[in-house]
Amino acid sequence: MFDDVEINVMGEMALYQGGSEVSLIPSRKTRALLAYLAITGKSHRREHLCEMFYDNTSDPRGALRWSLSKLRSPLNNGDKSRLITCNDCVHLDMTTINLDANFVRTIHDHPNPSTKQLRDAAILLSQRPLASLALPGSEDYELWLLGECEELQSLRGGIIQKLIKVPDITDREAVKWLRIWCRLDPFSHDAPLALWQKLSALDRKDDAKTVADDYKTLMGEDAKDWSGAHDPIKKPITRFLQGQKIGFCKATDGVKIAYANVGSGPPLVKTANWLNHLEFDWESPIWGNTFQALAANHTLIRYDERGNGLSDWNVPEISHQSFVDDLETVVDSQSLNQFPLLGMSQGCAVSIEYAVRHPERVSALILIGGYASGWRIGMSQEERERREAVLTLTRLGWGTANPAYRHIFSQTFMPDADADQLAWFDDFQRQTTSPENAVRFQEAFGDIDVRHLLPQVKVPTLILHARGDQRIALDHGRELAANIPNARLVTLESNNHIILGDEPAWQVCMEEINQFLREYT
Repeated sequence: MFDDVEINVMGEMALYQGGSEVSLIPSRKTRALLAYLAITGKSHRREHLCEMFYDNTSDPRGALRWSLSKLRSPLNNGDKSRLITCNDCVHLDMTTINLDANFVRTIHDHPNPSTKQLRDAAILLSQRPLASLALPGSEDYELWLLGECEELQSLRGGIIQKLIKVPDITDREAVKWLRIWCRLDPFSHDAPLALWQKLSALDRKDDAKTVADDYKTLMGEDAKDWSGAHDPIKKPITRFLQGQKIGFCKATDGVKIAYANVGSGPPLVKTANWLNHLEFDWESPIWGNTFQALAANHTLIRYDERGNGLSDWNVPEISHQSFVDDLETVVDSQSLNQFPLLGMSQGCAVSIEYAVRHPERVSALILIGGYASGWRIGMSQEERERREAVLTLTRLGWGTANPAYRHIFSQTFMPDADADQLAWFDDFQRQTTSPENAVRFQEAFGDIDVRHLLPQVKVPTLILHARGDQRIALDHGRELAANIPNARLVTLESNNHIILGDEPAWQVCMEEINQFLREYT
């Protein structure tokens, strides 16, 4: 065995072996080459490396060989080669190499990082990422480096806003980190807003006014209006979140499923859907109002689907059948005799199958924006091709800082949402599941088919569907209503798949649900 290697690129470039720094030659191109191999983490053709780093030398291949020879000694100590070269390609095996830039990305995307991890990531991001790796004259490399720098810098705000929310961070430290963010991103709109909100919450009115005045002076006509701005950094203190109790149970295949109980009164079980997080949902401009309304008169029982949220991410199976099994596991852990079951989107199919399997336990069904057959089965050829293309985009870009890939989902889920709601949902999706699982979920949703079960549903059923739903067309809701005996369909005047708390359709939706539950609970 051999000690792990650590490569630091967030500040001055450094290489460590077993905790001790290893000397690197001062050659800027050699250091840049090492950083490029480490950050990209994949094999590169020698021809490509020659063009990127040594195009202006008399012997590019010879220059590349010389740089590689200087890197072999510090990287290939022990009984295994980390720097792998052949006639055509060069690859740096990162399996035993810790890269600080990768650590930052991992913590930014982690659903529940520790305070220490967040603080360490914030410290790394308080430096200028990759600042020591500039290589003037190498245009292709410089363009790549600029893109990497911008991506890493874009993570700074998310890390700091997570850090200042954790319970063991003092107000003094929170203000310190917000000031660091403002200093490092002087033309940011979000950083001074977050600092202003924190100072205002602490009743430091003079300091808050100074921040606002400085921002307006610097940004001039580009300054945004902060009146009515919500507080994105406030620690969650709603009575619902404070009263929420989170537990864990194990599915039949050993997967750990996180569930939560909140509120009081008769039970109401909500089936998991894309995507949830038992803690983050309460801060959400997307789900927060809905879950608070559902918990107002009931004990709301929710859980995070396998592969996302607080449930296990590394799971052997993601499929419709495993979703139904997980619902059974959660319900059994609660020792419930009879209860109404509420599903949203693909959670409707899960709810339908559970109600057919256990008619004695389900007193009523509420299905919002649901469907009986997945996109591979129940959608047009054009829509299937579009969904296949989205799968490819997900594989390529879900885990990046660029929200464009996740924005595909946000826009179809909520075409009428405002910029803040879309931005929250973009970031929420990346924090809630991995790129691999995002693909696996979409694959599983495509194969759902419970059409044969619809006539077997024997419980009162309320179906709610938005007329202009751009994610799941109204025809799918009509299909459910036509084939489930005595089901009632309520069409909501909205274009959103996720009905938002600030639109009139949401109030109609909640009133219909409450009336239905009063009748059948």
